[in-house]
Amino acid sequence: MPRHELRDAPGVLTAEQLHQTVDAIVAAQQPSGSLPWPDGHTDAWDHVECAMALTLGGRIDQARAAYEWLRRNQAADGSWAMSYDEDRILDASVDTNQCAYIAVGMWQWWLVTADSSLPVELWPNVKRALDFVVGMQLPNGSISWGRSPEGVTNDGALLTGSSSTYQALRCGLALADLVGEPQPEWEIAAGLLKHAVAEHPEVFLDKSRFSMDWYYPALGGAVHGQAAADMFAARWDDFIIEGFGARCVSDRPWMTGAETAELAMALIINGQDETAKTLLANIQCLRREDGSYWTGIVVDEMVFWPGEASSWTSAAVVLACDALAGGSTLDLFNGRDLPLGLPFEQAACQGHEVHLASVEAARAVVASTS
Repeated sequence: MPRHELRDAPGVLTAEQLHQTVDAIVAAQQPSGSLPWPDGHTDAWDHVECAMALTLGGRIDQARAAYEWLRRNQAADGSWAMSYDEDRILDASVDTNQCAYIAVGMWQWWLVTADSSLPVELWPNVKRALDFVVGMQLPNGSISWGRSPEGVTNDGALLTGSSSTYQALRCGLALADLVGEPQPEWEIAAGLLKHAVAEHPEVFLDKSRFSMDWYYPALGGAVHGQAAADMFAARWDDFIIEGFGARCVSDRPWMTGAETAELAMALIINGQDETAKTLLANIQCLRREDGSYWTGIVVDEMVFWPGEASSWTSAAVVLACDALAGGSTLDLFNGRDLPLGLPFEQAACQGHEVHLASVEAARAVVASTS
């Protein structure tokens, strides 16, 4: 079987159905290679998620076109704008998490295809992107969530974005090993970031009503094992609508497919496959005849909302089903063979701030050996 061949996710979807969903993503791709939202705008994070689903489905030419779009639209400083209309910038602000995710896409390409040519070709883009993101790290280890169109860096950090960025840094370190260009500064940044996500949620902006802030520390790999299980249990009743899936926000009866699929992946990598399987089966109420997915449903009114099918929801379902089936997505998100970053000593932590002297000492070592 080719490494990129999708397999059945028993009790949820067949391989044939998953390929139909991949075809629906292909149908949404624009001539430029971009993979937009239903309203036509493209952001780099959701674009990469869709490209990952294309790679899994064996749509290699389309995935390459998606990554070529990223290469073509990257700014000189390594960033991407918040949104585009094909190659035209719509919103010139920058989201650091969106910029980091190319590293996850490139490592997934390698896991799926065993073809290093594209990761090698795009390595300069990955390096510029992660250098930019690391440059936005705050003293407490978190990553500033963004920059305004005027170039002003936001002094706040988002738990979801930082959790995802931790995974991206780990993938970036693995890519650095693959191409033979170690990046010790990223190792320091990853270690600090993991510590912030796992130990100091209080340093992040309060977005606790959003389900992503609940499960992303586990999905990104900073929290695992019993700590992850406790985290899931603590707010399960706040976010889960039994028989449907995960709410987008805790105070609304709005179940969303992408959040539910991502939660399922977080559960799978933490050994809760049966619970994840039930969630993925439940959200098939969002599936359309062409294999695409409604974004979500307002459960108390039984109305699909918004009234649109989003390619990134379809991509999240494909990735989650591949993880459930034991495919390469499981390796990608459980962090098998990924570097962890520089271990951060608990004793160096002082309240809400990291011990900057230890950080500077590590960076001095890096500087002296580079």
